[in-house]
Amino acid sequence: MTENKPWLDHYPGTVPKTIDPDKYDSLVELYEECFNRYRMHPMSICMGVTHTYDDVDKASLAVAAWLQAQGLPKGSLVALMMPNVPQYLPIMIGILRAGYVCTPINPLYTGRELRHQLNDSGAKIIFIVDNFAQALEQVVDETSINRIVLSKMGDMMGLKGMLVNTMIRQVKRLVPKYKLNDPKHEVTKFSDVLKKGKALPFQAPTMASEQKAILQYTGGTTGLSKGAVLTQRNIIAAALQSEAWYRPVTSNMNEAYINMVMALPLYHIFAFMLSLLGMRSGYTFILIPNPRDMPGFIKTLSKQPFHIFPAVNTLFKGLLDQPNFKQLDFSSLRITQAGGMAATEQTAARWLETTGCAMIEGWGMTEGVAVGTANVVTDRKFNGTIGVPGPGVDIIVIDDKDERVGVHQAGEMCIKGPNVTSGYFNHDNHETFTKDGYFRTGDIVSMDEKGYFTLLDRKKDMILVSGFNVFPNEIESVMLDCDGIVDCAVIGIDDERQGEAVKIYIVPADSNVTADVVKDFALDNLTGYKCPRHIEFVSELPKSNVGKVLRQKLREKHLLDNAR
Repeated sequence: MTENKPWLDHYPGTVPKTIDPDKYDSLVELYEECFNRYRMHPMSICMGVTHTYDDVDKASLAVAAWLQAQGLPKGSLVALMMPNVPQYLPIMIGILRAGYVCTPINPLYTGRELRHQLNDSGAKIIFIVDNFAQALEQVVDETSINRIVLSKMGDMMGLKGMLVNTMIRQVKRLVPKYKLNDPKHEVTKFSDVLKKGKALPFQAPTMASEQKAILQYTGGTTGLSKGAVLTQRNIIAAALQSEAWYRPVTSNMNEAYINMVMALPLYHIFAFMLSLLGMRSGYTFILIPNPRDMPGFIKTLSKQPFHIFPAVNTLFKGLLDQPNFKQLDFSSLRITQAGGMAATEQTAARWLETTGCAMIEGWGMTEGVAVGTANVVTDRKFNGTIGVPGPGVDIIVIDDKDERVGVHQAGEMCIKGPNVTSGYFNHDNHETFTKDGYFRTGDIVSMDEKGYFTLLDRKKDMILVSGFNVFPNEIESVMLDCDGIVDCAVIGIDDERQGEAVKIYIVPADSNVTADVVKDFALDNLTGYKCPRHIEFVSELPKSNVGKVLRQKLREKHLLDNAR
């Protein structure tokens, strides 16, 4: 057995024990290699419109040249707030090529959430799709944003895009009214950025692997999201680690073009990492702007073969529940990767029965560019574990005194590797790492003799809704602003569809505080997945002698009430 790393003895023969993140001087060098290698390959398909690697290369260079012409200092933060549309990756790559740092933003954020990320990151420019411009309008005057690039969903879809934009705006009415014409914000159309950028000179900046590349926001125990600093080297490492792990299957795939379903939102770290993995091997991304439209999603899948399908348990289950899904042709499907939240044994069994492709589960985090542990991609059986650490990843399990625990003993998982962040932006990171440099994940796990890890619980009170981190403190602080709520507390409860759902216990001032009032206030102030799905009114909350709400007591109460 390999000392302290028993998992290395169980790697497939084609998977290396480590990777070399220093084979590239920068992330841009890796991107440019992909463009040169696969120039005429299709890179994305969205609503029937295809873009090649060459198209994306040229569009990203135009974005980079335009950005440089704005006079921003090197290393400045640029925000990107879009769903999965063809312009997303060209903009992100353009920001990096120009020598700037990208901070991706969830397009479903409310104004309050958006304001925090813009102010914490210090972003000066934002690229945004007009569907979400209303949220920006609410808060832009309270931020440092002085340039807004406004895009429409169909901006890179040619004639088809004109039809798409008309349908979205006039028929489906998915663009809420907004006003962003104040001269001090300098609003530019994305189509003009491409047009002007192509005529502007571009100066490739000097890059270093330790430079910041992405400021990726994740939940924090204070209730406010924190920006994980991801360097060029962190991201290169994650791309090479993922590529190495998939090799036992991808090396045997003989298809001319490998299609990866991209239904996970690209602003999420899991999807971003997969986009890098795909570009390394010339994959084509089947972009799904709205995966909640299940009939439309299935119709898109019916139009071309798909070989790699990453998603969260919620999405897999949603598709399986559609009667038309089983009529699709699954003969090309080689890898089904579950991540972002725990996959259930029931969903995994149904997926295997329907598609003939086993669901492979893993574990990752924003702070490690979504790379951590994974099951072997050639496994045909769902084992309920999160697998073994990937190439170059080291994991220890410690107790409350920071002492390492033994096999099959529960403790906090701590991780080290070239993909792991150096810390959070604008935060004291003193307690983020152990004394010997391992990142404290806050997850409680156990390891077996072979080095396979089982996820047991979370050390913090975080709730995982469809793969997204939700923190009770944030929801409680927002909901206390609702008229008539005297006190409240939030817990996560099991949910078959989402993994977990948010439940709120409320001490009301009077009978005027109804469930509908609470729901409406939550929808106005929180992103959808953070909104409480279960509401219970109580006369008081269990608290410690210093006034801290005892959430464990509420969890016990919920289980007891359900058992009756």
